[in-house]
Amino acid sequence: MIEIDLICAFFKISTMPTNIKAHIFLLTVAFIYGANYSIAKLILDDQYIMPMNLVMFRITCGAILFGLFHKVFIKERIDKSDYKRLFLCALTGVVVNQSFFIVGLKYTEPINAALIMTTTPIMVLLTSAFLIKEKITSRKILGILIGISGAIALILAKNSNLAWTIDNLKGDLMVLLNAISYSIYLVLVKSLMKKYHPLTVVKWVFAIGFFLLLPFGAVGIENIEWSSFPSSVWAALAFVLLGTTFLAYLLNAAALKTVNPSVVSIYIYFQPLFATVIALLIGKDVLTWEKVAAGILIFIGVYLVSFRPKKAVS
Repeated sequence: MIEIDLICAFFKISTMPTNIKAHIFLLTVAFIYGANYSIAKLILDDQYIMPMNLVMFRITCGAILFGLFHKVFIKERIDKSDYKRLFLCALTGVVVNQSFFIVGLKYTEPINAALIMTTTPIMVLLTSAFLIKEKITSRKILGILIGISGAIALILAKNSNLAWTIDNLKGDLMVLLNAISYSIYLVLVKSLMKKYHPLTVVKWVFAIGFFLLLPFGAVGIENIEWSSFPSSVWAALAFVLLGTTFLAYLLNAAALKTVNPSVVSIYIYFQPLFATVIALLIGKDVLTWEKVAAGILIFIGVYLVSFRPKKAVS
């Protein structure tokens, strides 16, 4: 996996075991998504770009970049028998997932979205048990419960003024549908990641997703006033396209070759933790013992779900 090796070299982790690389990839994805709540909101709040147009740009950018990388590095073909699953992955993991999240984020608050997204690991665990017969162990259940308690405590510690109003309800429901769709995608795409190179899978997922979204996402693009964009919006757009779309999907895909969907989903609890760390670094937040305790709970929860105890040698 040439491009994955390039990423490993960049992070200086090329000699690490594959499972450790997967967890580093997932931590990076959590950091990107943790920052994305506020960064994407910057674009949407002032209506520089309409939500569905932003989704269209994300999917177009992903389709182009993944297609180019695949053509240069991989050149792998897909069996016709897998097109149906690829279609479902494109629908759940790109079109429905991204559309409902971006549109939902416009109508609700980042804190609402962050809280709702903490339900994702539970949905993934249930979907995995139903679709691929992944075993629901007491260790995983305990890890998810501990992790979700830490994530919720951390989110509430940052902002106790929840906006559960009628005006936010539309956005909240959309974010919930996004979480459900993303959970289904993580489970569906796992078998494809085992069979093919990650770039092959995401290339087709984004290519199919592009054509599925085109009739809805292209409407109104001609009305965008590009000359009115301040530098902060251009920077936010670059982050959403290159970070949240290209890099995050690539690293998630690489991790899914090694770990189960439930492990990928549990890392969502690191998103509010990283958001807090960023706020601390720029002086927008203060460190308290409650936040430290919440962070410890998140680490414990992720550990219980992610790392299996070694079997005793007799």
